[in-house]
Amino acid sequence: MSNIDSKQFKEAQRKSWDSVAIGWQKCWKTFEKDAQNLSNHLVELAKINSSSKVLDIATGIGEPAITAAKKVGSGNGHVLATDISLQMLSIARQRAASLGLQDVIEFKEGDAETISLPDSAFDAVLCRWGLMFLPDLREGLSNIYSSLVHGGYLAAAVWASPDKVPFLSVSMNTVVKETGKPMPPSGTPGPFKLADQSIITDALSKCGFKDIAVERINVIFTFSSPEEYTQFNQAIAAPINAMLADQSQERKEEIWKAVTESASSYVDATGNVKLDNESICICAKK
Repeated sequence: MSNIDSKQFKEAQRKSWDSVAIGWQKCWKTFEKDAQNLSNHLVELAKINSSSKVLDIATGIGEPAITAAKKVGSGNGHVLATDISLQMLSIARQRAASLGLQDVIEFKEGDAETISLPDSAFDAVLCRWGLMFLPDLREGLSNIYSSLVHGGYLAAAVWASPDKVPFLSVSMNTVVKETGKPMPPSGTPGPFKLADQSIITDALSKCGFKDIAVERINVIFTFSSPEEYTQFNQAIAAPINAMLADQSQERKEEIWKAVTESASSYVDATGNVKLDNESICICAKK
């Protein structure tokens, strides 16, 4: 575990994600249209079917819980979606209801390390881009392990190294450069904490998981212009907004302009900003 105050960190995370929930409500379609293939893949890796009992950790605005719920459909299965942010869960709940999935998905506030989960209750556990934010990965994975039935699957995705994830690093690197603030120390919970896949595979093994398999998936995010990329980050990028909290409004505008300029180097022949990103997918069995 990194040398941080876990309780204080989680409270800061909760406030940070709550603060961008409105932005996610406006922009989720931009994100999910390109992330859908990964959600589909996680559901496949976890071997989810119409009778599966599924847990989604750090669901955010409802993925891959909603994808799993569509797979469960009107069968005997059920999905429990959890997140540390009540505001994000509110959006997820609205999305589920709009799709007629309100009777298939249940939502519960809590973090993976401490949330109370029934033992041996789930056939599958999913987590898309959430495990990187856990202060104590082993604690979270142990809780997940206990909640799985014997033979149940965990399917998760985390981000590769920053140089392979321009979707996040273009804006983050620009803000770090413009503000002069250092990147968080290695091991600090954040988007790239598990870029070294050995960290999570070792933790899974020590928690009792077996048949651990790792693959790397390309996720392409497309924006209509550099300006749209910047507007998206302004609306939903909780870590970046936290870094800019102490900047004047004038300085914020200058920094966001610099982000737009950085994104311009990814414009393709059609005028779109196309960002190819590497995500690490991990599947393991209890």
